[in-house]
Amino acid sequence: MPEKHRGRPAADNPKTMRVDVRLTEEELSALDAYCKQKGVSRPQGLRDGIKALNAEK
Repeated sequence: MPEKHRGRPAADNPKTMRVDVRLTEEELSALDAYCKQKGVSRPQGLRDGIKALNAEK
């Protein structure tokens, strides 16, 4: 009988790196406005910004 695994399946590209960022009130307000407009979380909004930087290259 095969062994049963519990929990969530492993992600294809796991997010293992953690970054702590200090922002000004204006920067946080801009991030929150973007997240509200797009309907995403703050971490996803930051990832979107990083992807946008890579797209400029």
